[in-house]
Amino acid sequence: MIPSDLVDLSRLQFALTAMYHFLFVPLTLGLSFMLVVMEVTYVITGKEVYKDMTRFWGKLFGINFALGVATGITMEFQFGTNWAYYSHYVGDIFGAPLAIEGLMAFFLESTFIGLFFFGWNRLSKGKHLLATILMALGSNLSALWILVANGWMMYPTGAEFNFETMRMEMTNFWAVFTSEWAQAKFVHTIAAGYMTGSFFVMAISAYYLLKRQDVKFATSSFRLAAAFGIVATALTLHMGDESGFLVTRDQPTKIAAMEAVWDTHEAPAPMTLFALPNDEEQRNAAQIDIPWVFGLIGTRSFSTEIPGIKQLEAQAEERIKNGQKAVAALEKLRADPKNETLRTEFKALEPDLGFGLLLKRYVADVSQATPEMIKAAARDTTPQVAPMFWSFRLMVSCGLALGLIFVLGLVFAVKNTLATKPLFLKLTLLALPLPWIACEAGWFVAEYGRQPWTIYNILPTHLSVSSLSTGDLIGSLLGFFILYTLMLIAEMWLMVRFSRKGPSTLGTGRYHFEAK
Repeated sequence: MIPSDLVDLSRLQFALTAMYHFLFVPLTLGLSFMLVVMEVTYVITGKEVYKDMTRFWGKLFGINFALGVATGITMEFQFGTNWAYYSHYVGDIFGAPLAIEGLMAFFLESTFIGLFFFGWNRLSKGKHLLATILMALGSNLSALWILVANGWMMYPTGAEFNFETMRMEMTNFWAVFTSEWAQAKFVHTIAAGYMTGSFFVMAISAYYLLKRQDVKFATSSFRLAAAFGIVATALTLHMGDESGFLVTRDQPTKIAAMEAVWDTHEAPAPMTLFALPNDEEQRNAAQIDIPWVFGLIGTRSFSTEIPGIKQLEAQAEERIKNGQKAVAALEKLRADPKNETLRTEFKALEPDLGFGLLLKRYVADVSQATPEMIKAAARDTTPQVAPMFWSFRLMVSCGLALGLIFVLGLVFAVKNTLATKPLFLKLTLLALPLPWIACEAGWFVAEYGRQPWTIYNILPTHLSVSSLSTGDLIGSLLGFFILYTLMLIAEMWLMVRFSRKGPSTLGTGRYHFEAK
């Protein structure tokens, strides 16, 4: 059996690096297409203010992009260093989209980001706009292939288990690429990134308006960002609804934890607006419900029930017992691989093989598992409810607040009354952390909610780690924490420094600090 502290430290290290990396990703995605919109406006109107907007916000994009690349590269290396068995088990599928991401998207993005910064006086308007579009396309394609890989982890398709190699092997790349999960995660993630980029531009522009600094530049930036943000919010909400439907259908334990549903409710189930979940007693205190809403959103029907955690754990017990038989059949088949009877027997039991492997957390020989071990393994199939419940609500609350600010901001910008709304401008500036909070909370819900699996229903997390010592992990964990914190401080210092100076950093002689 693999020590639990080794698994916990491996998970903690990956969570740390992923969450740090995801501080930079949404802004990179959002600003990339914001720059396209700004430059298109410049090419169409010929107004220099839009060119200056593209160049200035592009500087902040460049700072953020550099830190995103630096934190992202180390994440991918961890699959080999910390998750060696995972890489062996599913590398045939998981490695393909990551390789394509590097060959197609990263090189495209990295090449044209150079033309974006250094091509202003060397390229025509149309050619420079094309470079900006390809840079933004590269950023989004990078996210696409990573989320195709992640979507497969959430809902494995287009692959099958090979008992001879003891690996999952790809059978249909197109099925992996076009998976509903992959596409929903991609669109939801980039839309959230567009919200982040839009709100970043709005908040910094609000700062300029409060300071009476570069008012025309700030107003134009604010108006464009608010309009872009409203479209991004609508897309994010739509794809969030689609993701919720997929989770309800394919990951029932995750959705039950997100809504703290302990017992199956008569359809259509209510949505829990507020509750104090108790994981030990498997009940909620101070619960406030909205009738029907959860059932209608989650199943899009009036008659489909959404199972509760207690019922799901009872189902998991049965699958674990069946999984014990699957493990035994696999061992027999590997000893006699040409036996067609054994092959047929294993194929019938194979869907529950992963559930049988859950027992290896408690006993090396799963056939020796006691009823208590089976119950414990079944309980493991449900992630901790309280963190899921509150993280989901934090994400949704932040998203709705951002949507409201976008709408109000566009109304005030169109009416040209932003300068008379100092309270709103201060609120916008103070709300700057909200998109990052929403993105981090959403990523936590997606990844923590998949536990105890790295590959849903197939490969348990505790079997996926490398053979490392706790000392190795503690040392590297501290190293990453210190390095990434220093990088984050450097990013914040640079962003604040350039943001305060505003478009004066362009050296055109037209802006606030240059005029003085």
